[in-house]
Amino acid sequence: MTPSTPPPPTPPPTPTPPPIDLTAARRGLVALSHQLGDPAADLVVLGEGNTSAALGDGTFLVKASGTRLGGVTGDDLVRLDHAAVLALIDDPELDEHDQPGLAARLRAAAHPDPGTESTADTDTAFGSGSGSASGAPPKLASIETMLHALALELPGTRVVGHTHPTAVNALLCSDRAADLVAGSLFPDQVVVCGAHALLVPYAEPGLPLARAVRRGLAGHLDRHGSPPRLIHLANHGVVALGENAAQVLAVTTMAVKAARVLSGALAVGAPRYLAPDTVARLDNRADEQHRRRVLAGSGAGAEEAG
Repeated sequence: MTPSTPPPPTPPPTPTPPPIDLTAARRGLVALSHQLGDPAADLVVLGEGNTSAALGDGTFLVKASGTRLGGVTGDDLVRLDHAAVLALIDDPELDEHDQPGLAARLRAAAHPDPGTESTADTDTAFGSGSGSASGAPPKLASIETMLHALALELPGTRVVGHTHPTAVNALLCSDRAADLVAGSLFPDQVVVCGAHALLVPYAEPGLPLARAVRRGLAGHLDRHGSPPRLIHLANHGVVALGENAAQVLAVTTMAVKAARVLSGALAVGAPRYLAPDTVARLDNRADEQHRRRVLAGSGAGAEEAG
């Protein structure tokens, strides 16, 4: 008598992801925005700069266009569908300078967000807005939304801060911009900003810049096998990538110090970079990795924005 075949084991239930605490996420990103927008830090002026955070459900928050980082509120953050925004960058039929087409596609990427009037309606930003149905002006996704979508796609990146520090731009707007990524000048630069930063040639803000960053990231990953923590944008500013808000703030702060040190070195002679084998050891030493984790876990908004 042939024994009956036992039934296959019942697969374990798929764990239900925890609900998104959208209020906490907004609070964390607001806290980071205020730190980066502090006038004393000299990272941005007026409406410069933007921030973003992945929500873990295929959507992300990004600062609304034109709002001051130092004065951002939770209602100044726009929620967007990540895949829909990435599709803009990859669409060969979307011309980089087709502003009406881009506006329509960004509108379609808007994610319903109960409790706020924020939308990704970019008509006003592109010259044809009429305001929201409630009569209040619509919240417009930052012109750099696509840049943020690219950065948030990278492993280990959940929060992004884009600023225009004067000390860094002094070099990015010169013929010595490449010196910013030619090597590391001191140990803490490696610990905080990583062994290899990326420099992207100038491209106009918006879709042209996003596509330039995509090309730069592809080359960086081919050369180094891992994404950068710091991206320098020629004639523009910096992008700091982190697991949380505290890491983004640390990378931005250290990028400014490194630029100041480099400017000083260039003023008295030539920069003397650390040897590549020294940089590699610093990047992988257990004690330095511990310091990196500690730095990434401190600071306002670290637990909430990522």
